[in-house]
Amino acid sequence: MSRLMRAPEECGSWEWALGGAAPPGLASGLDVAARMAAVLRGRGLLEPEQVEWFWFVYDVGDIGIRTVLPVRGRLDSADLGRRVEASRPSGYPDARVGNLSVLGRGVWIDAEGEERREEGLVVLSVDPDERELSADVAVFHDVWGYFDFRGVPHPEVHRRNAPRLAAALGELDALLGAKAEEGEMTYFGRAEGYGIALPDVIDGRGPDLTDRL
Repeated sequence: MSRLMRAPEECGSWEWALGGAAPPGLASGLDVAARMAAVLRGRGLLEPEQVEWFWFVYDVGDIGIRTVLPVRGRLDSADLGRRVEASRPSGYPDARVGNLSVLGRGVWIDAEGEERREEGLVVLSVDPDERELSADVAVFHDVWGYFDFRGVPHPEVHRRNAPRLAAALGELDALLGAKAEEGEMTYFGRAEGYGIALPDVIDGRGPDLTDRL
């Protein structure tokens, strides 16, 4: 298996409410994003290539404008903060930054032990809400679970990848001083602890999810 199928919804996600661990607001949110991205980068799971977000206005909502800023590897939160402020839509001086997503490629390991790079292997999001900061890590591929999206067991792929994700999530918990909460279940799976929950197994196979891929 060298080409991965990507689900349109996450097959696992983890959320951190950071009200007691970091102050709210954009500067703090960018700092948290930079520190979390450094952990994921160190594990080979996310090499940041761009940061994107939508703008909104209080009492109006989303104004339909998305900004994408290219980045190279390590995030510099101070520099990024200046670039974010400079990109505010000129027609909306009161516009605020919505949920920030850090996107890029990550490394997964196939059954033969070969490292392969995949776009969007892990997606990091931080919400710089001015009331309470929160963060989220989501995965959309089947390499983290015991079964692939066809329901076929792939124990070697799971063995080579799942522990890397689990280690990163544990490191993020320690970094943030908060325990991640498991995100909601989707058609493609759900988080359990630091991994993907085992689905219902029938005759040694998991569910075939390819009808929605």
